[in-house]
Amino acid sequence: MISLGLSWPAEETQTTDESHPFFGKTFVLTGTLSQYSRDEAGALIVARGGKVTGSVSKKTDYLLAGEAAGSKLEKATALGVAVLDESTFQGML
Repeated sequence: MISLGLSWPAEETQTTDESHPFFGKTFVLTGTLSQYSRDEAGALIVARGGKVTGSVSKKTDYLLAGEAAGSKLEKATALGVAVLDESTFQGML
């Protein structure tokens, strides 16, 4: 096939810095973020080896809380989950 000119795109490999504070951590996003959309913030987390889920549980490592966080913030506080505001999140990036 190669002799006929058929080629495959090079496989992209993404390396993640395992020493980054987000690596292997589970995040939940809540409230209105001023610097990022939730999708953008989630993509930043995933690019650094973290995972984003939709609900707070005892397995959640961080809650990124924007304005009007509501019940997810209450649950995270009750479970002892670390709560990040946007400036702390930005500093960790």
